[in-house]
Amino acid sequence: MWLHSVPLPDAAASPDDIASEAWLTAAAKIGSFAGDDAEFAPWLFTIARNHAANTRRTALRRRTDPVAVGHDDTLPLPAAVDPGDAVAQVDAHDRTRRLLAHLSPREAEVVACIDVVGLDVAATAQALGMRPTAVRVARHRALGRLRGILGRDPEGTGGT
Repeated sequence: MWLHSVPLPDAAASPDDIASEAWLTAAAKIGSFAGDDAEFAPWLFTIARNHAANTRRTALRRRTDPVAVGHDDTLPLPAAVDPGDAVAQVDAHDRTRRLLAHLSPREAEVVACIDVVGLDVAATAQALGMRPTAVRVARHRALGRLRGILGRDPEGTGGT
């Protein structure tokens, strides 16, 4: 879910491909994992995060975007979506990606971990290699920035 919420600069980059690469890396490195059950999810998340970062760096270096994509400041946060409604799910993921694109990469990762994936502050801090206080501060700033974006158009209709 987290990989689907993170904006990727390359339209050809698939979150599912990144997840597959992360699982392959985890399978190859499982022998070196020395944690317990509670530490496995952050360990796996860190691997996926590193693969996503590599994909972003590669895309920016190669500039594989066919065109520049604009960002719409007026998108609302995704509401609860019916799991059976695939179109609504795609729309919600798209809105989430566009909103997170307004944040710094660090803030976007923190919000995605806590508010999209549902990790707690401690697991987010471990997965992102941050202190718990830094995670809370980054989330606070990010949510304030998102409130400002949504405050300009609470309905997301594009009006001012």
